[in-house]
Amino acid sequence: MTIEAQIKQLRDELNDYNYKYYVLDQSEISDFEFDMKLKTLQDLEAKHPEFYDVNSPTNRVGGTITKNFNTVVHDYRMYSLDNSYSKDDLLAWEQRVKKMVDGDVSYTCELKYDGASISLTYENGVLTKAVTRGDGVQGDEVTSNIKTIKSVPLTLKGDFPEKFDIRGEIVLPFDGFNKMNEERIEIGEEPYRNPRNTASGSLKLQDSSEVAKRPLECLLYTIVGRNLNIQSQIEGLQKARDWGFKVPNAAKLVHSIDDVFEFIEYWDVHRHDLPYETDGVVIKVNSFQHQEELGYTAKAPRWAIAYKFKAEQVSTRLNEITYQVGRTGAITPVANLEPVELAGTTVKRASLHNADQIAKLDIREGDEVFVEKGGEIIPKIIAVDLTQRPSDSKPTEYITHCPECNTALVRQDGEAQHYCPNYNGCKPQIIGRIQHFISRKAMDIDGLGGETVALLVNEGLICNYSDLYQLTKADVLPLERMAEKSADNLINGIEQSKQVPFERVLYALGIRYVGETVAKKLVKHFKYVDAIAEATEEDLVNVDEIGVKIAKSVVAFFQSEENRLIIERLKGFGLRLEISEEALANQTDTLAGKVFVVSGVFARVSRDELKKMIEDNGGKIGSSISSKTSFVVAGDKMGPSKRTKAEALGIHVLTEDDFLIMVNKS
Repeated sequence: MTIEAQIKQLRDELNDYNYKYYVLDQSEISDFEFDMKLKTLQDLEAKHPEFYDVNSPTNRVGGTITKNFNTVVHDYRMYSLDNSYSKDDLLAWEQRVKKMVDGDVSYTCELKYDGASISLTYENGVLTKAVTRGDGVQGDEVTSNIKTIKSVPLTLKGDFPEKFDIRGEIVLPFDGFNKMNEERIEIGEEPYRNPRNTASGSLKLQDSSEVAKRPLECLLYTIVGRNLNIQSQIEGLQKARDWGFKVPNAAKLVHSIDDVFEFIEYWDVHRHDLPYETDGVVIKVNSFQHQEELGYTAKAPRWAIAYKFKAEQVSTRLNEITYQVGRTGAITPVANLEPVELAGTTVKRASLHNADQIAKLDIREGDEVFVEKGGEIIPKIIAVDLTQRPSDSKPTEYITHCPECNTALVRQDGEAQHYCPNYNGCKPQIIGRIQHFISRKAMDIDGLGGETVALLVNEGLICNYSDLYQLTKADVLPLERMAEKSADNLINGIEQSKQVPFERVLYALGIRYVGETVAKKLVKHFKYVDAIAEATEEDLVNVDEIGVKIAKSVVAFFQSEENRLIIERLKGFGLRLEISEEALANQTDTLAGKVFVVSGVFARVSRDELKKMIEDNGGKIGSSISSKTSFVVAGDKMGPSKRTKAEALGIHVLTEDDFLIMVNKS
């Protein structure tokens, strides 16, 4: 046998042993025999570097040093999931699903493992990239570290697509976590707090050989890509198993919401027997065609929902109530607690939300309070132990003036929160607005973080976000911890942000109630910032999905002389405050006033492309067929009941070709 053949045989054997041990929990040889084979392979590879393979099992021991993790844009966005905490929430979700899709709906139930989300990219059966979730749009590339995790296949087997991404959770099993902590205590170091944070932190270690020492596992749950030849979630899970991925066997296909409840009830009890942390159940519409019809909101898929198990509760002392000022001037009361362990972390503070919440629970300083993590993430006070209340306790008097600038607070009718109206003179509001302006989903200014913004404001270098564009390297170099390269990155990042599209600039302005989705709708309708600035409440309310509250807020923002001056400055600095000529050229009003419902599978364009064509030509997308629907665009496999409903309402049903002819004629 040639040396090359020997090396290939050893690699194949070791990959197979790895798969059977770490994925199937089957041990065919002893650890000693495995180590001997690995040592033989290492020796052969060292003597014959011409046969080097980046995906050799020997590379799982790590050794790569990564100083800076590159930021990578996901090919397919990693959405969050909407959460539910009761059966009523799930029933309401089921009703929304059934309203939008035709025929019987099946669901895949999966356990929600508590770890660090990861996206793995495979090309021609080889792992090429591993990226953290980040903000869902982009994350950090951690490929070298992920390759050290034995349950992640470096090469696939079977009949796999040419290229795809697979998403999963990096978890740290309890046994491994406890062993790591025993070793840390033995050498006098602080133990790790919980498996989830330890798993997440492991992905960003600079030395991959240190990651290799940690008993991390990767549990996979979603495949995304083009031409996958997979029709459903449950089929995708089985395909992933066949290709060599570790997919939890708890996943189950069910055919009714009652079956979903049964799955939840079973695992609410038996989750404590699992080797990993889990905090709930994820329910997904099984059919990929149905998933495509349901689509997404701005933040989450409509076809999936997470049911969170009841949160852990503890009691502790409330030492003091303090107040924070947000970027919109909203005042948030904060409970400063006697530190207490809760769901694996030390909790010292909890939000009290507003004056009504304090009054409703009659929360007072000195009380013994019950704390839980809402969705096991954000601590909140849920009750007071009145049996332990001190005899000299006095009711909480909510503050009347801003804790930062001493301006008298206001509270509008129907509003839960108090606000500081000192928009241009209250420092936390100024800093908060600029921090929002530079955030990833807004201007995404590379090299500029929240702490640096606070420093720039406190040093008097900027007073609003338009001031950022007149900063020079000489201005920022004297700042604390600001080196030459950091200063260059900051100034370059500010300059590059001038290319950010109009809808993100509008969102970045921080107009109250104007989130990402509302900003896109305003930009699409008005096209220029001046048109938005001159719009009346009535003009704004006539825009799809813009209500009175949003309209009042937009009008108030642009009525401010200072805001108008800032907008003029941003224009002068070259920011994009109108739709580009190229984008405008592709838009018409031909379909204005028409509402389209899109259903089925299409051959010539994708569903998303079809919807974009409707919107680019002034039409609106409807979620379900009603008397307001103008046309139904019917693809292959559209449900018969939808067609029947459309015909009963006298709505014209278009084929894909009919629609394309309609648009092309325009």
